[in-house]
Amino acid sequence: MTLLIPLYIHPAQDPDAWRLLAAASERVYGVVLNAANGPGAAPDPAFVSAARDLRAAGTRVLGYVDMDYGARPDSAVLDDLDRHRTWYGTDGCFFDQVPADRSALPGCRRLVRAARQRDATTVVLNPGVHPAPGYARIADLLVTFEGPWPVYRSAFTRPRWTARHPPERFCHLVYGVPPALSSVAERAARERGAGVSCAVAGTLPNPWAAPPPGLFGDAW
Repeated sequence: MTLLIPLYIHPAQDPDAWRLLAAASERVYGVVLNAANGPGAAPDPAFVSAARDLRAAGTRVLGYVDMDYGARPDSAVLDDLDRHRTWYGTDGCFFDQVPADRSALPGCRRLVRAARQRDATTVVLNPGVHPAPGYARIADLLVTFEGPWPVYRSAFTRPRWTARHPPERFCHLVYGVPPALSSVAERAARERGAGVSCAVAGTLPNPWAAPPPGLFGDAW
């Protein structure tokens, strides 16, 4: 089990959190860099430095790109990709708010192809639910759950088509997990077919303001 970690806190506000991630690179699938709901209007020196330290430690850095469930123009999405790559040297991208229906798949495939042409070696798609099966074929990693711990415990279902893919292609992002239950959340993700996960104690509006407690515990 490895960790995909969205860390949505400014490095100047919590420099220790970013240093801890660099120190735990062997356990981390990737870190999502989100300077300002995307790359921002100009390069941020603190994020430039944090991204450089993560890459030096061998950790993938993935630029956050909002697809707004297919409502954003392709040009805006591609501009975010270019700025992430130019300013922060990202290794790949984390497409958030990805549409899940089959009709939106061609447009998503087009953007993934454009990302790879821009040297994105890793493309993560986050619809936050199980999408139409075709999305799994175009992503390196597919986030099929993002939500609170009570929902994950009681309402998660796994469609049969997911069994055709290895667990390493799926990720579950769970928030509001009591720190004492980090190992339980990790075990649940593994049992539900996800080889990548992240369970944090934070809650809305920004659950991802700190690394997961389980990163440094025996459960991982």
